[in-house]
Amino acid sequence: MEYELLAAVDLGSNSFRLQVGRVVGDQIYPLDGLREPVRIAAGLTPQKMLDGASQLRATEALRRFNERLRGFEPGAVRAVGTNTFRVAKNAAYFLLQAEAALGFPIEVIGGREEARLIYLGVAHTLPRPAEQQLVVDIGGGSTEFIIGANFVPQALESLYVGCVGYSLQFFRNGQVDKRSFADAVFAARREIQTISQPYRELGWDEAIGTSGSFKAILDLVEAGGWGLHGVVTREALERLRGQLIRAGHAERLGFGDLRADRVAVLPGGLSILIAVFEELGLSQMSFSEGALRLGVLYDLLGRYHHHDLRDATVAEFQRRYQVDRRQAERVATTGRHLLTGLLQDGQHEMQFLSWAGLLHEIGISVAHTGYHKHSAYILANADMPGFSRMDQGRLARVVLAHRGKLERVQAIDRESRDWLLILALRVAAILHRARQDIPLPSVSLARGARAGFVIEADHDWLAANPLTAASLSAEIQQWAQIGFELSLRAQRKKKVLAIDRDG
Repeated sequence: MEYELLAAVDLGSNSFRLQVGRVVGDQIYPLDGLREPVRIAAGLTPQKMLDGASQLRATEALRRFNERLRGFEPGAVRAVGTNTFRVAKNAAYFLLQAEAALGFPIEVIGGREEARLIYLGVAHTLPRPAEQQLVVDIGGGSTEFIIGANFVPQALESLYVGCVGYSLQFFRNGQVDKRSFADAVFAARREIQTISQPYRELGWDEAIGTSGSFKAILDLVEAGGWGLHGVVTREALERLRGQLIRAGHAERLGFGDLRADRVAVLPGGLSILIAVFEELGLSQMSFSEGALRLGVLYDLLGRYHHHDLRDATVAEFQRRYQVDRRQAERVATTGRHLLTGLLQDGQHEMQFLSWAGLLHEIGISVAHTGYHKHSAYILANADMPGFSRMDQGRLARVVLAHRGKLERVQAIDRESRDWLLILALRVAAILHRARQDIPLPSVSLARGARAGFVIEADHDWLAANPLTAASLSAEIQQWAQIGFELSLRAQRKKKVLAIDRDG
């Protein structure tokens, strides 16, 4: 389904943003935007727990976003959480409240996935996208570094240096002096040093800054008359640093017109940007309006124009881990066929099951024994462009459960559709144990008379294949051990059907 309007929600560590865009062909034209200065990273306790006040600010902001998003189809909205949601230990609990307030699911994305989406947004605003660009996005809890050209990122990194965290750590109560500033710049340089050499070797034609921190610094530089329009130079940064140290507090700068929430994080953002210039040897950096939320919109647009990056990632993982593609396709195709008997409206689940089937054997590249555990570990922890951390977790659970004991995943909610994916994948794997392109009988899955499930198969085929019949009987016992009812119904059918490999 294609949509005329798309919406992206960026749950950043400093502010929450909502962007609504109109789709015209392959382009997105921003129509409306909302910003809430939540500063959720400031609510992280030393134990990495989100405090009650920050959770309240966040849910109130999301309720306001909910009003603007009324009438949007679920597929037209994508909400992503960034660094603070990655590090907060109680993020999973808070997300339940946050999703209820917003009215849409929220994905927590990894640092490199955040970097990819930022670059996608910036690249669509550049006048010369074919040139090699260095893109830097200083966020509240992390800073993303990307080198790319022609809409393709070549290097993606996310470092734990952010304007909220640094402002709280080095500039208590907003007080600024020469020593605290030097300490902040040194700390940021030490983090950036881990990527500076490979980034310098790769090189770039132009450096681009994006998002709120860079824009606030640019506004101050322009207000001070220290540079070209839309460009921040090293000299301008030094002058701004000197002014800020002499003032002793961002509130006493005496020029510019920053919002209160930006004033609070200016020292941290400025120290990080100076460290970026020094460590990467920059002389100037230009501004781009493109940012994470625009990248989310274009990524969402790509999914509905059948250019889903997740499909490309799955294909790359098959290549990298030397997957037997014919076997993977057999299992994925049969799994989709079986799932049709359990779901009537399962397009998203069908897509997820297909990915799980195509990737279920990647762990064999580590070791054949317990390969499903290795597969699950890779899927849960690898960088997978296009997939959120929650998507990866779901893939990992389904793949982990495709063979062996189901007790490993019995914590999954009993009403979750993941159980349907697991059942379809397990039965598909059993049916294709011979790893041969042979026609299968009319095998299907259906819901039972009560709350259970039924495997329906041809009676004569089961009699002729006792090993598979025994495996299906053992499968019934596996489900019984975790409280699910699964039965095998043998039907007398003469007709043998080959499952459509394109289905």
